[in-house]
Amino acid sequence: MEYEIIHLPKETWKGTIIPIRYKTKKYYDVIVNKNDNGFAIEIEKKDFTEPVTHTPEEYDFPDKLYEDHWENAYAWGVLDKGELVAAIETDPELWSNRLRVTELWVAEKYQKQGIGHTLIEMAKEQARRERRRAIILETQSCNVNAIDFYQHEGFTFIGMDTCCYKNNDLQRKEVRLELGWFPEKKRRISAEEIEIRMETKDDWYNVELMAQRAFWNKHHLGCDEHYLVHKLREDKDYLPELSRIAVKDGKVIGCIMYSKSRIVDGADTHEIITFGPLCVEPKWQGCGVGELLLRETMNLATNKGYKGIVIFGEPDYYPRIGFKTCDNFNITTADGRNFDAFMGIELTQDGMKGIKGKFYESEAFENLPEEEVEEYNKKFPKLQKLRFPGQWD
Repeated sequence: MEYEIIHLPKETWKGTIIPIRYKTKKYYDVIVNKNDNGFAIEIEKKDFTEPVTHTPEEYDFPDKLYEDHWENAYAWGVLDKGELVAAIETDPELWSNRLRVTELWVAEKYQKQGIGHTLIEMAKEQARRERRRAIILETQSCNVNAIDFYQHEGFTFIGMDTCCYKNNDLQRKEVRLELGWFPEKKRRISAEEIEIRMETKDDWYNVELMAQRAFWNKHHLGCDEHYLVHKLREDKDYLPELSRIAVKDGKVIGCIMYSKSRIVDGADTHEIITFGPLCVEPKWQGCGVGELLLRETMNLATNKGYKGIVIFGEPDYYPRIGFKTCDNFNITTADGRNFDAFMGIELTQDGMKGIKGKFYESEAFENLPEEEVEEYNKKFPKLQKLRFPGQWD
């Protein structure tokens, strides 16, 4: 596909009409029959006697981006010479942890060029990032091309509404169909299936490449974690004796890097450790690789006499390993704050008892100038910077 997908900001694109139109010679006939045991439903592709065309003009409420009832909508699209020629919009259904595709449109001239597939992949990537259990969407039983496209993209029939548009939708052959896509359930990997070891110089490039893929567009446009990996190796606070990589079938699929940090309480300074980045190849995320790395290296740190670990990390992940927010340890950030993502864990019973104050990590975490990161990116295959919901900036 030669066209670039971009984020369509709400403040610019709210109210933009999506001119969905299509012509079809076929339809999926929906037949609902009541019988003694309940209902029998049949859905079968059939031919119209004459082609049917649907246009935006026939509807009282044409499709628009960022409608008010989609409170958390997010849209991407394709522009050609400043004109919108394709778009997808999503909105998370928070109560059921599903992601709804509220709009998907590709102008006729631009169809069959892979744009629709790429837009659906954006929704799948969002669902993966947000750990949604499904993607759902609506289409019409007479929009055969759309139904066939969605099935090709892995969607399946999950339900219908026989009076969504009018009370005679069944007779008009325009029934609302609900389709769904379900992420592949990942199998947790066992310790016997991977090798956890120290990295060698020959691993450096592959470790950094994996780190870049793991964090790309996660917290910001692009990422700098792969450059942090590079910088940490040169830093006086780096702890290679604790840091490890995970290797499967000869490929690096994860890494965890440790460094010295300190808790300062007036004139008193206590040495402690932190880790970061902890990263896993996207293909293997959700399979337990990060936890295996973490548990093994925590044992190493305990055996070397370290008292505890303090991190900035994902609050929906680390507490199940045993991490607690740092207010439990009378520890704050350097500027005196506490929040859910600032956590710690004692490596021995009462290991951090008597340690209190402000947390300071290695200067390597702060010394990542954007221009240096951009220059370092030239070492790796080019990746597109894209906006996703939940990014920090």
